Amino acid sequence: MTEQTTKPTGPLSGIRVLDLTRILAGPTCTQYLGDLGADIIKIERPGAGDDTRKWGPPYAKTPEGEDTSESTYYLASNRNKRSVTVDISKPEGQALIKRLLKKCDVLTENFKVGNLAKYNLSYDDLKDEFPGLIYCSITGFGQTGPYAPRPGYDVMAQGMGGIMSLTGPVDGMPYKTGMAVADIITGMNATISILAAMHHKQMTGEGQRCDLALLDSQVAFLTYEAVNYLGSGNVPIRRGNAHSNVAPYQVVPSKDGFFIIAAGNDGQYQRFCELGEKPEMGTDPRFLTNSDRIINRDELTPLVEEMTKSQTSDWWMEGLEKVGVPSGPINTLDKVFENPQVQSRDMHIKLSHVSAGEVDLLGSPLKLSGTPVNYRHAPPTMGQHTDEVLEELLDMDDAERAKLREDGFI
Repeated sequence: MTEQTTKPTGPLSGIRVLDLTRILAGPTCTQYLGDLGADIIKIERPGAGDDTRKWGPPYAKTPEGEDTSESTYYLASNRNKRSVTVDISKPEGQALIKRLLKKCDVLTENFKVGNLAKYNLSYDDLKDEFPGLIYCSITGFGQTGPYAPRPGYDVMAQGMGGIMSLTGPVDGMPYKTGMAVADIITGMNATISILAAMHHKQMTGEGQRCDLALLDSQVAFLTYEAVNYLGSGNVPIRRGNAHSNVAPYQVVPSKDGFFIIAAGNDGQYQRFCELGEKPEMGTDPRFLTNSDRIINRDELTPLVEEMTKSQTSDWWMEGLEKVGVPSGPINTLDKVFENPQVQSRDMHIKLSHVSAGEVDLLGSPLKLSGTPVNYRHAPPTMGQHTDEVLEELLDMDDAERAKLREDGFI
């Protein structure tokens, strides 16, 4: 089992986040912050909790092999958090949130625009009372603009934000990506925004609002394809597994399957051709430079595929590694986690869990030499830490907690 500690030691130790997010984008953000040492207080609605707890199967298993109430989807983004149940729809719950905020540095939320104002917990409601608060809002379309009131979901952002027009077979329908990329990127962008706001607060004492939108993040994710369009006026098209600006940089067939070739410069392309015993392709004027290969892609691709079909994927990858040409396999997830590089980087971890005994999780990709991430909490069960947090942060005694619980506020 992965080493677990109870004391945060990361670079964000001493920072506390009141987390009103659920589903994926917000929890991705707060999991990053938690991995870096921040104390994440995950606020959930009593009796309901984060919607994704029920997004299964699969579910985490007890040591006896029975399903727990925690889906593996939920487990993926809720490590290093403490769960507290509070009913924010009631004035008593709102008052409790404000008491907790006095002990927190950051509030994260992903309610529809305007919804938290119903509970007196919007940024405008809190900014004067908590002038140092960093308030991070994650929505589909942001706090401004004509689409701001609309609900937003990952697949909508992928479609509206252009990535689906670039994903999928050349002659088929547009595809969404295999993962909820708009949600995940927005969560990462929210993390960056919060870290920047924390630095500003350290310099000035001032808090601020971070306004993150799925659509903004998805459009920004287009990077070079967006600038290809903006700079040329030509609308990019789907190219299947090919690259818009480099060739050959794609999936190619082999004698026994498929592999990836990524010839990023002219020298690599020529060595690729020499390995395949087609040196004339490396000196052909149509393909001599990368620009030539892009212009003449339709002529190049069938020649490349004819050449790669002559040998197995392993033959190609071993040979290309020896001559310094990037290539790689297309792994299923079982092969991913058998990969010695993935294993050596601790990307599969196991944490002790209150109902499952232990759970298998992804490790953090953040590797810091001086202040490494640490793992303190497996994804919590709903309300697991309510008593602990209220007693620790608010000095709330058993009687007061019992009364709040009896009245349905926690």
